Amino acid sequence: MLLIFDLDGTLIDSRLDLAHSVNATRAAMGKGPLPAELISTFVGNGAPVLIKRAMGPEAGDDEIRDALEFFLDHYRRHAVDCTELYPGVRAALERLYDARMKLAVLSNKPQPIGNAIMEHFGLARLMFRICGGDSFEHKKPHRIGVDTLRAEADAEPNDTWMIGDSYVDVQTARNAGVPCCGVTYGFQPETFREFPPDILVDHLDAFADRLLPL
Repeated sequence: MLLIFDLDGTLIDSRLDLAHSVNATRAAMGKGPLPAELISTFVGNGAPVLIKRAMGPEAGDDEIRDALEFFLDHYRRHAVDCTELYPGVRAALERLYDARMKLAVLSNKPQPIGNAIMEHFGLARLMFRICGGDSFEHKKPHRIGVDTLRAEADAEPNDTWMIGDSYVDVQTARNAGVPCCGVTYGFQPETFREFPPDILVDHLDAFADRLLPL
């Protein structure tokens, strides 16, 4: 079985580090700070979309380009200042890995940053691939990431799960024809009302329990 995990809001609570980097970017561009709760609603479609939303509709293309460059440099250096694993994530991933399931990360975060975060928490060793928004021609919710991982893992659609915290992950799963597990503790669980996953869990270990009954 192949299990493909989103990163932000699913495995890691990166709210504060993202907010700090976004607000450092806004300060560098002469703008005031935004609440962390608002910034977290901008997350999920990749750094370019995050910065475009955070800079506001009045920002021009040149300003957004400069802001994105500043943000990526700042966030790369501060990605694990405050970021933590969600409760139960490490134990769930280790259980699934020990059960010989193939684990992967499919995030819209730049791959080098995602990989560094997984290395920081000692979880990269459990993953057969860690993919980011720059790993393929298209970001989630395009199906290319899931399709590529399935081909590499030799996994059928009904033997593959996408696990995430927002509508982006549900749409990715639907586009790729695989089931989706939503987590209620992440950044945008309210989006599941319009885009419901196949199952919802309050903790990642509950998903592991479902796949690995005692």
